[in-house]
Amino acid sequence: MDNEKHVDESWKDAVKSEKSEDGCCSSGSCADGCGSEGCSSEGCGSDDDCGCGQDHGGEMKVSFLNYIMSMGYQAMIFVGEIPNPMTGKQETNLRQAKFLIDTLVLLKEKTKGNLNPQEENMLTASLYELQMKYVEATKKGKLEL
Repeated sequence: MDNEKHVDESWKDAVKSEKSEDGCCSSGSCADGCGSEGCSSEGCGSDDDCGCGQDHGGEMKVSFLNYIMSMGYQAMIFVGEIPNPMTGKQETNLRQAKFLIDTLVLLKEKTKGNLNPQEENMLTASLYELQMKYVEATKKGKLEL
């Protein structure tokens, strides 16, 4: 019986071909795979065209920091600190705000020891700010009753 393990790495070729189909070469090291000069493993970081034909500035880069900021922004809308972009009005939905804050707390617990200092600081600061705003909003809601 053959005890030799076989690891299927064909998925790597599929990813490379998908990037090539998108018009972006797969030989580079940037997040978009364009490999143009000035691009790094973090992407261009520029709204300007780097020359690879991809729109680096048009879409938000998927990252843990952007995810935290996105959830924080939503929570700020729900505690009434930021106008709802759909209606332009200050609205509160404390139940939804609490859900988002609790989700960030869960992420902090589950990622403990696995975040870089910038991610850790952003998550901690965001949670503190959101929790304080939530407490203010709940107190304000009780006063209005």
